[in-house]
Amino acid sequence: MAEEVVLLDFWPSMFGMRSRIALAEKGIKYEYKEEDLWNKSALLLQMNPVHKKIPVLIHNGKPVCESLIQVQYIDEVWHDKAPLLPSDPYQKATARFWADYVDKKIYDLGNRVWKTKGEEQATAKKEFIESLKLIEKELGDKPYFGGESLGYVDVAFIPFYSWFYAYEKCGNFNIEAECPKLIAWAKRCMQKESVAKSLADQQKVYDFVLQMKKHFGIE
Repeated sequence: MAEEVVLLDFWPSMFGMRSRIALAEKGIKYEYKEEDLWNKSALLLQMNPVHKKIPVLIHNGKPVCESLIQVQYIDEVWHDKAPLLPSDPYQKATARFWADYVDKKIYDLGNRVWKTKGEEQATAKKEFIESLKLIEKELGDKPYFGGESLGYVDVAFIPFYSWFYAYEKCGNFNIEAECPKLIAWAKRCMQKESVAKSLADQQKVYDFVLQMKKHFGIE
């Protein structure tokens, strides 16, 4: 039976980019369906009735929701190529911890950098840089968070690189000056076709953020 794989997504979503990278790493052909988040499709509402959010991975008619769960699912189903999660239980738990850290800290603080102004933004920027330095310390001198090859934490975190320019422009700071090893890691990831073709263009993401700021009346 032919595998039927569909991804319901929205182009600037760092969460959708995770699933795109994982599918590309595994060499899985899939149908990409762009969603309008202001006019959600009947298929999205049917496949994710609980959260009504993208991305949704549909495998042979069955939905898998939440990006980190999707990456784990993709790794388990297509386990014969490019393993993303380590086999060792402790290393696997550590990888899941840092992916969760990206969701809980990096995403929230990054949002606050572009959604706020003045003192609130200054605080968000300081905390954002601190959180980046902490995860940079976890990277250490390894080529990837996964060691010698792209792994689960890399897939979870690298999509945020497409938003770095927007964070920098909105917050008036330079991430490379603060976290040079992290940017070197991001550039290393971008040399992989699976990453480069899955990530949104930084300038386009910044233009999208400017539209959102206008929409929310932030400027």
